[in-house]
Amino acid sequence: MTVRTRVAPSPTGDPHVGTAYIALFNLAFARQHGGQFLLRIEDTDQVRSTPESEQAILDSLRWLGIEWDEGPDVGGQHGPYRQSERRAIYEEHVQQLLDKGFAFKCYRTAEELDALRLQKQESGHQTALKVSDLELPADEVASREAAGAPYVVRMKVPEEGTCVVQDMLRGDIELDWSQVDAQILLKSDGMPTYHLANVVDDHLMEITHVIRGEEWISSAPKHKLLYEYFGWEMPKLCHMPLLRNPDKSKLSKRKNPTSIMFYERMGFMPEALLNYLGRMGWSMPDEREKFSRNEMFEHFDIQRVSLGGPVFDVEKLRWLNSLWLRELSPEAFAERFAAWGLRPERTLPVIPHIQPRVEVFSDVAPLAGHFLAGMTPLTVDDFAHKTLDQDKTVEILQYGLWQLESVRHWSKESIEEALFGLARQMDVKIRDFLSPFFMAIAGTTSTISVLDTMALLGPDMSRSRVRHAVEVLGAPGKKKLKKMEKDYQSMVAAIAAAVADQ
Repeated sequence: MTVRTRVAPSPTGDPHVGTAYIALFNLAFARQHGGQFLLRIEDTDQVRSTPESEQAILDSLRWLGIEWDEGPDVGGQHGPYRQSERRAIYEEHVQQLLDKGFAFKCYRTAEELDALRLQKQESGHQTALKVSDLELPADEVASREAAGAPYVVRMKVPEEGTCVVQDMLRGDIELDWSQVDAQILLKSDGMPTYHLANVVDDHLMEITHVIRGEEWISSAPKHKLLYEYFGWEMPKLCHMPLLRNPDKSKLSKRKNPTSIMFYERMGFMPEALLNYLGRMGWSMPDEREKFSRNEMFEHFDIQRVSLGGPVFDVEKLRWLNSLWLRELSPEAFAERFAAWGLRPERTLPVIPHIQPRVEVFSDVAPLAGHFLAGMTPLTVDDFAHKTLDQDKTVEILQYGLWQLESVRHWSKESIEEALFGLARQMDVKIRDFLSPFFMAIAGTTSTISVLDTMALLGPDMSRSRVRHAVEVLGAPGKKKLKKMEKDYQSMVAAIAAAVADQ
């Protein structure tokens, strides 16, 4: 048997270090066994998936030194490797389940589903929705079908009992069927959910081992049942421990930079970041901290993975990166620095913005130094403003951050549209509204347009600097943040209504 593993990221945002972590361990396992590693794009969320995000995933993983034997950009015998291009395959397999009685069309409306869940909660029973909860009388089904009502296809699951799932690290895991929904397999738009596409693709692509995050343990019974329904052999499962923030909470961008490209923009060496990810829950036999990718592959043993939640600590990563940097010769250091910060594709877009302001070359660093910097050194006093107090400044930056996180196609125009619409809703003059962003992004207002700067810096660094500024000023507490989120959603709705009226 040829070992075949895969990673299947969703192109719906910045490429996540968690994706790289799982990809690395899948690649290491495949290489250890002389097998193959695949990359598959799970783009069934057609609303949030973007080509830019997919390209960022490919670029960031390659920057780290993670390569794949089959994938959307390299081809292979088991393609296509984008789920959006495999729709007919999923429809065929859903029909098989319907024909065998393992799935059913569910015409329940969103309101009916909410009422059912509320009823279950009030009765004190499990909240999972079963076939017996969802079934409509035959005449009602016929009526809705005749009227062309939208429907989803759901799988049938047991109402009681336990499912035993075998895990390479945890042994047998018992899961209660009463907590498992009659999972949607095909959405009303005809696209599959993760659960169906994951099982069908893994089988057709001959995946032998599924190494994924432990958050998928609760879904394993559904996947095991689907393999049984189709009459297929299930791959071996291995659920990796989740990456954690230093406070042991689940790794999140609110507490830790999570975008791979943020670390590239900060000037971390890819070898160091890959080395650090390899230390997340795993160790070399001799326990040494610093090792190369190939050294990891040579000594890799999945059984050495610890189930304790590995802590992703940026300070520890900086220390490890310093070890890699100090081993470079002066010549190699200069070459690597130039390749990082002075390559033409990074500097040329900046030149047209600073050249009209430059009288001598020594003017360049004060004007453009923030393009080669990491987090902007800031104090509360830096944000002093004649019309904005500290609380208002925090609101502007936090609401602005949420707007920036919603930008799907990063450009000056899209950034301007997102922020200017928010400024109008907050009834703040554009000049005053942008002032905190100048400080957060560049550390000064005496530089080029902050909108141009954010477009040039990219989404990862721009969002991280705004997030850092909020922390410096005093991030809102949970209660305050919850109220702000509610107010923000109201503003978003108003912005959308204003756009629709134009």
